[in-house]
Amino acid sequence: MKKTVLAALGVAMLLSSCDTTAPLISIPAENVDQLPLKVSELNETQEKAWPTKDITADTIPGMSVAKTYDEIIKGTGSSVIVAVIDSGVDIEHEDLDGVIWTNEDEIPNNGIDDDKNGYIDDVHGWNFLGDVVNEQLEKSRIVQKYDAQFKGKTLDQIPAAQKELFKTYTEAKKQVETEKDELIQQKMQYDQIVAAVKSAHTAVSQKLGKEDYTAEELQALEATTEMDQRNKAILTQMLNYEDSIPEFLVMINEQLESMTNQINHNYNLEGNYRAVVGDDPDDIKDTDYGNNNVIGPDPDAARHGTHVAGIIAAERNNGIGMDGVANNVKIMVVRAVPDGDERDKDIALAIRYAVDNGAKVINTSFGKYFATNPEWVYDAIKYAAKKDVLIVNAAGNEGIDLDTGDTVYPNDQLDNKTEFADNLISVGALNETYGGKLVASFSNYGKSNVDVFAPGVQIYSTVPGNEYEFLQGTSMASPEVAGVAAMLRSYYPQFSAAQIKQIILQTGVSTNIQVSAGGDPENVKSFSQLSKSGKMVNMYNAFKMAELSSK
Repeated sequence: MKKTVLAALGVAMLLSSCDTTAPLISIPAENVDQLPLKVSELNETQEKAWPTKDITADTIPGMSVAKTYDEIIKGTGSSVIVAVIDSGVDIEHEDLDGVIWTNEDEIPNNGIDDDKNGYIDDVHGWNFLGDVVNEQLEKSRIVQKYDAQFKGKTLDQIPAAQKELFKTYTEAKKQVETEKDELIQQKMQYDQIVAAVKSAHTAVSQKLGKEDYTAEELQALEATTEMDQRNKAILTQMLNYEDSIPEFLVMINEQLESMTNQINHNYNLEGNYRAVVGDDPDDIKDTDYGNNNVIGPDPDAARHGTHVAGIIAAERNNGIGMDGVANNVKIMVVRAVPDGDERDKDIALAIRYAVDNGAKVINTSFGKYFATNPEWVYDAIKYAAKKDVLIVNAAGNEGIDLDTGDTVYPNDQLDNKTEFADNLISVGALNETYGGKLVASFSNYGKSNVDVFAPGVQIYSTVPGNEYEFLQGTSMASPEVAGVAAMLRSYYPQFSAAQIKQIILQTGVSTNIQVSAGGDPENVKSFSQLSKSGKMVNMYNAFKMAELSSK
């Protein structure tokens, strides 16, 4: 039997963990275990907007965004600045140009630090990467830095003070060598697939008299020779991945390009990509670097950040593109994430920049498993907590249990158990279909390390050049939650960052449905055991709790 979201609004006082006079009032946890599974595929309209849907009414595990706007949100809240620390944002995009933060204390392009915040002409944010686009992984940088010192040595040959560093170097080297070799082998296989598909596609296209044919037309094609049968079999298999062979070739060539970039840049042990910036990346006090070009030198490289920004705040109800979660925010662009692993220094300074310049919510859709100076980022997270700024963070896309695996950076835990700050929400990704595959196959999880889940598969949003695309990842789930957090901070400014986190975690929709964790059909767990809250973010419930608690 379906249960209503707010049935029997019993009010129980929930002690606040913050020094605010406004206590929080809990609402009954909603459980949707008895919901029917949605068997029909989403149509195009539903696909583009599924994160806004209501799980009870639609059996689509969205965040009830549309319902919240329809039934609760009235009037205009206060404007909230949301910082997007990412790869850059196309601030001229048709669906974003009206929601970009402008530093009113800075006179554009006069070469003067008018507001004396340490950044010249930071009109819409700051670019901590300068002209850097490609970058190594952190483990590649570790190997490059310490190879001359440690190569060929064993642990018993290393001084006690350097043993931990040697262990880190050894593990980094092992992973770099293994992963690079696997990538090279995978690329060779993909090259062979592309060659075979192109050859088969050319032959079939000539027979059919056209390049864009359907699976039905391919099946109806008479195959009289062994080569014809081979071509037909190859193309039939590829059409399981895309609707047409030209689309398949575009998709696989994009993957090949990504592999090539990873081999040539991410795993490059001789790279010096940072040289163009002119700073010392190992000196946190060397802060005079970067520029105000927040999209970065290559607009295409800002795809990820532009997509994230659109999820949060693409202009609502303007008749174009899509609607962001939040309708009363300004996006502060902080470019600090290259095509490779981010630097700890850049992230620490980016967080501090966002805090010092008025952001109340920060989205961090990035992460890595090696960090040379994590303490810089930890201190920045604590600084944000002290200044009442909420950070919403992507849990990662490796499909692993973070409670038992390696530490992922950034995070708010020093020992994988104990939080050192109360202002960070770690978000896993949901699939668009309620059922056994509710959790995205790629999403990390963990009862201690992941706080909550939100939509993260097939998310439609803005990309550079006034375009829109479907992308997926916990990188997309995080800004969904950042949008909810921003709206709560807009309409209920009396609540602290820690209380907003508490509201979001407590008011999510719960279920004990059994789901595959990490995409492994044999690794079946109760959804409620995959995160600290055991819930899916629900904007409607969050607003109801905030409203009750504000009276």
